[in-house]
Amino acid sequence: MTLGADELARYARHIVLKEIGGDGQRRIGAARVAIVGAGGLGSPAIQYLAAAGVGRLVLIDDDVVDRSNLQRQTIFATDDVGTAKVIAASAAAVRINPHVAIDAHRRRIDAGNAATLLAGADVVLDGCDNFQTRLAVADAALALRIPLVSAAVGQFEGQLAVYRGWQPNKPCYRCFVGTDPDQAANSCAEDGILGPVTGILGSLAALEVLRAIVPFGDDSAGKLLLVDALALRFRTLALPKDPGCAACGAKSKEEPLRRAQRP
Repeated sequence: MTLGADELARYARHIVLKEIGGDGQRRIGAARVAIVGAGGLGSPAIQYLAAAGVGRLVLIDDDVVDRSNLQRQTIFATDDVGTAKVIAASAAAVRINPHVAIDAHRRRIDAGNAATLLAGADVVLDGCDNFQTRLAVADAALALRIPLVSAAVGQFEGQLAVYRGWQPNKPCYRCFVGTDPDQAANSCAEDGILGPVTGILGSLAALEVLRAIVPFGDDSAGKLLLVDALALRFRTLALPKDPGCAACGAKSKEEPLRRAQRP
């Protein structure tokens, strides 16, 4: 793709970076990114990815804007209350950058439709708010071999990781969390959440999406970033691949082979 005059001016601060340059910016412009959840984490990510010039954003969320969202979901304004989040977020993204195309899906993603909704994406960003949906998204991204950027927040804390479990020595999401879809987790409505924490983690998730499109710096897959806003502390832990993982480990590859060998 060729960058026009407006795009050259708009992305000048990217193009001057030797790690990005014109080549990298064109890769960003040709990329398709699926964002699951247009809420606290999706809100800053959508804004930064639209501003960065990602060619197509696929927004997936079945919720509407509530007044309680406005404390942290900064892509929305008071007038958006009652509007579908994907519709309001799409309009905001286009206002930020008219060069970005948007596919808005007002539906809940689940194990039955995840593969269809995520197909064709270069990167998946998961910022949803429940564990069962995270597993469905992670399983589909793994099966489709799409890098998964997964972020989560609660109260004053957050975590972020990148998963490419089909690769040797790189974990998938189930290597980290296991297989229990009924794992208990309270919502922001129950526990509360400091608004800027979602901004920090959502922005970092956008950073990792761009890193996946235009590799720069160190590979972040296989690392878990923990953010503690109370202590103003960031920690990075190694996140190894689980050889016994049912989704991406050795056993997951042995089972199809055993089935094929049965008489």
